[in-house]
Amino acid sequence: MSEKKKGGLIHDAVILFIITIIAALALGFVYEITKDPIAKAEVQAKIDAYKAVFPEMEKTEEISAQKLERLNGIIAADSAYEGVTIDEILAVKDNYGLPLGWVMTVTSTKGYGGKITLTMGVSNGNSSGEAGSSGSRGMLRGVEFLSLSETPGLGMNAKEEKFKSQFRDAEVQQYSLKKRNIAGTTEIDAISSATITTTAVTRSVNAGLRAAQEMLSNWNDNNGD
Repeated sequence: MSEKKKGGLIHDAVILFIITIIAALALGFVYEITKDPIAKAEVQAKIDAYKAVFPEMEKTEEISAQKLERLNGIIAADSAYEGVTIDEILAVKDNYGLPLGWVMTVTSTKGYGGKITLTMGVSNGNSSGEAGSSGSRGMLRGVEFLSLSETPGLGMNAKEEKFKSQFRDAEVQQYSLKKRNIAGTTEIDAISSATITTTAVTRSVNAGLRAAQEMLSNWNDNNGD
């Protein structure tokens, strides 16, 4: 190879290296500028979702990491909740500090398009803030999605009111899936041609309900915390 060609290759390589460095610095600069607004927007989206599923929420208190870990251990040990993790649970209180129930963030890794993250609210079964009877199931107040990347026109229909309303204001211990002949409040009408999405969402809600049942059963010992 001639010296001229070698010099040209070195020159091109240097130019490419400089362009790469400049691009990396520009991306880093953009990230530094946008990361705080993005983080704030994500936090606000979660707050809005929690308020949507538990409108009476005035104050919250995060349960301890140890209790969250214990609840996730129960979830992980049951194949009925495959792929589900409870990311966060907050005890909900009214303006006087009386406990009303819980809001939580739940993630499934088994969605058709990847992870599905939702929020859900569960009351403690008594509007006065006291725990319900020993047999109380609590009341599922509703669900909202924080992350849903399913197929448009199919799995994305999980965001539609027709589907979400099945999880609203229901005293249910666990839901089951049905594709036809729906009967009762515990059977979920699966989204047409989106069984994977429906299953992932239902498992997530069931996992949250299971955690709520554990907290209800231990209410007298830990005040729902």
